[in-house]
Amino acid sequence: MSDDTKHPDLALADLSCAALAYLGDSVLELCVRNHLVRAGLSTAAHLNKASRQYVTATAQAQAMQRILPMLTEQEAAVYRRGRNNVHSGVPKKATVAEYRAATGMECLFAYLYLTQNQARIDELFALAYPTDGQDTSKREE
Repeated sequence: MSDDTKHPDLALADLSCAALAYLGDSVLELCVRNHLVRAGLSTAAHLNKASRQYVTATAQAQAMQRILPMLTEQEAAVYRRGRNNVHSGVPKKATVAEYRAATGMECLFAYLYLTQNQARIDELFALAYPTDGQDTSKREE
């Protein structure tokens, strides 16, 4: 993986899946927050409520199913590495498969961030969470 990085001193292959997932979680969280604020949500309560539709393991697993066919070989390898990593626990509201897929997604987004590929992050996020004409700002009631 280190051949793709723009940080010569950072060997992505040497980073643990836990570290990638940790970073990827924050990358996805920033994508979600950006999306929701741009959609017109303005209060913390509404933003937090709406963000749950994106950041749960179940939602991330569903999103991964939408983008999996669009991944490059390298991206798919990073996803599989995260998905196949040994997990010590599973959230109460997710299956083991959902949790593993969500971890893979977090690793993928960390990889894209570390390789400074913001355009690909934006592209995959939009494909993972299509709006289908829904106005997210209408959720603010």
